[in-house]
Amino acid sequence: MGIKERGQPKRLIGTVVSAKMDKTRSVVVEHHKKDPLYGKYIRIKRKIMAHDSNSLTHEGDRVEIVACRPISKAKCWRVTRVLRLVIAEPAQQEGQVE
Repeated sequence: MGIKERGQPKRLIGTVVSAKMDKTRSVVVEHHKKDPLYGKYIRIKRKIMAHDSNSLTHEGDRVEIVACRPISKAKCWRVTRVLRLVIAEPAQQEGQVE
């Protein structure tokens, strides 16, 4: 018996909406679906918990996630790469005039 080959794991692209947990990111994946009756396209969003081992991503970053074995009760996705970084601007102090 040879080695059984597996198919490619699922890959999705989404936006990080929460980076408050340690090594875990909440990623929103959005796609469009056509309504069968009216023909209008509906935006469908899914919130997925993804494992980010190095904690490199922040809120607003566009990332690619890939399905993996279950890491915890809610996590079975990993962040594979960052597609677009969002650089946060420093907050301006009140009363400061430039």
